[in-house]
Amino acid sequence: MLDWTDHHCRYFHRLLTQRALLYTEMVTTGALIHGDVARHLAFNPEEHPVALQLGGSEPADLAHCARLARQWGYDEVNLNCGCPSERVQRGAFGAYLMNEPGLVADGIKAMVDVVDIPVTVKHRIGIDQVDSYDFVRDFVGEVSRAGCKTFIVHARNAWLKGLSPKDNRDIPPLRYERVYQLKRDFPDLVIVLNGGVTTSEQIQQHLTQVDGVMLGREAYHNPWCLSEWDARFFATDAASTELQLPKTVTRESIEADMVAYMQQEQAIHGTPWPSIARHMLGLRHGLPGARHWRRVWSDHSLKALPPAQVMALAHGQ
Repeated sequence: MLDWTDHHCRYFHRLLTQRALLYTEMVTTGALIHGDVARHLAFNPEEHPVALQLGGSEPADLAHCARLARQWGYDEVNLNCGCPSERVQRGAFGAYLMNEPGLVADGIKAMVDVVDIPVTVKHRIGIDQVDSYDFVRDFVGEVSRAGCKTFIVHARNAWLKGLSPKDNRDIPPLRYERVYQLKRDFPDLVIVLNGGVTTSEQIQQHLTQVDGVMLGREAYHNPWCLSEWDARFFATDAASTELQLPKTVTRESIEADMVAYMQQEQAIHGTPWPSIARHMLGLRHGLPGARHWRRVWSDHSLKALPPAQVMALAHGQ
């Protein structure tokens, strides 16, 4: 989700669901240690609960960045051991780390020792042509002993050779049963399933076998699906606490809220509205007039207009 789930995207998604845990795009430890920390870590308080996803492998660097995550107010820090891009292979992190469970365990322990927020891992079920459940079982077993209690499992292998990152999301076969087996073998761990999930019905089915489900591309391209999650998956939990029950939203109310956010961001930070609007282009997915609506909101020739006027044009007014 690099270049997708920035803080503008997460603000938009939080309007659709109050309860789902949101994740940042992967931020490398090098970018935080040597770059502009505020640019990478600043976020809107409305985004909570939100997790920082890190890319890196050196335990000392990971510990430093975990401290930063805690200082900036993140609710969780997540180590990415699933990204298969050439960039992460050159840096020896991402999915490459599944070949080094001892190093991952050292990194997890280094982070757990310095922060009091959850430290989690996102990973694949295997690497390249290795077709063995034992591989992922042993990986989870070793890393969990270092203090990780939550594993987000993409139910595909990562092919580090021969496939692009895009192909890695589609070509390796999905093996949900292996994620289910992890939960059976490690009942005290939190196992979250990822990969190929597109509907609430599928989420409901997977939740009979695992503790949680993560969506990436579907949540981005068809974000309205998030709007039913609070009522469907969190209503009982909310009713038993002091938290508010899910509020009723419409596509129109979400769009109006985003226009207000664009105006605020432009006034305070000088952010042009197209940088924000790009994240909501799927809001009217499947509806009559969606193509025109999307075309207007993605028309950079209109960037000099105020967002409210662009919204009016998008609706043919």
